[in-house]
Amino acid sequence: METTKIKIQFITLTIFGIMLTACGGVPEEGAKIAGEEKAFSVEEVLEMVAKENDVTRTLYTKAIVGKGKAQGMKFDEDWRKDDVEAGPLPALFLRGVATSIRKSPVPLGLYLGSDFPVNAANKFEGKQAELFNEIKKDEKPQFFYDEDQKLHTAMFADLASAGACVSCHNDHPQTAKSDWKLGDVMGATTWQYPKDSLSYKETIAVLNSYAKGTVEIYMEYLDEIDAFKDSEKPEIGKKWPAEGNYLPTPEVFLDSVRKLASYETMKQLVASK
Repeated sequence: METTKIKIQFITLTIFGIMLTACGGVPEEGAKIAGEEKAFSVEEVLEMVAKENDVTRTLYTKAIVGKGKAQGMKFDEDWRKDDVEAGPLPALFLRGVATSIRKSPVPLGLYLGSDFPVNAANKFEGKQAELFNEIKKDEKPQFFYDEDQKLHTAMFADLASAGACVSCHNDHPQTAKSDWKLGDVMGATTWQYPKDSLSYKETIAVLNSYAKGTVEIYMEYLDEIDAFKDSEKPEIGKKWPAEGNYLPTPEVFLDSVRKLASYETMKQLVASK
């Protein structure tokens, strides 16, 4: 476990370094610098992290779960139980990321909700239910200030982007809806933050906390595989399930995410300097 912790720290520190470089490096002491000045509205930051999440979840859903199932890999909502040899379903991958963020010092909230959730506790109510109806019409994000929690809140459409999403929800014994189709708005990811604007340093911390969460849940999945007793273990390396019974290392997985998503994030960070 100590080795796992060190690897997570190394990977996320690398992410942090890349982002700082894009922002012009570590500011000089005493200067009015980007790291301290308010640089982004909370809406901009939540949109940035939501885009990173879209890419990460789509990659995990299609390239790991979808292609993995074709190779005989198993994914289950009870994947953490000792007698279940499987990986996390996409929604549980997101929950793992959210748990990691919640344990971090970054005051970023993340959860997934729907009007037809598998888990009744994830059903939207009140203001969020109203805004989700709007999201289903045009798939545009909704922003509002949650007076009860005193949190700036952003909701983004969560689409059925892969066959694995559709079949899992349609066939689930607790499903409240069994006719999902590819492209349907299945729910919305909801992000929350207490401040209306963030500095560069705070923005990077938000992005880094999300990246760290993805590494932690993915490495937890690989640790689960290492403990398999009855199931065939995929080879962990540079290859993906599309090539056979393989899974990428955390570094390879995160590097693919970075190549797909981080360029746009970097442009937004640099453009606002």
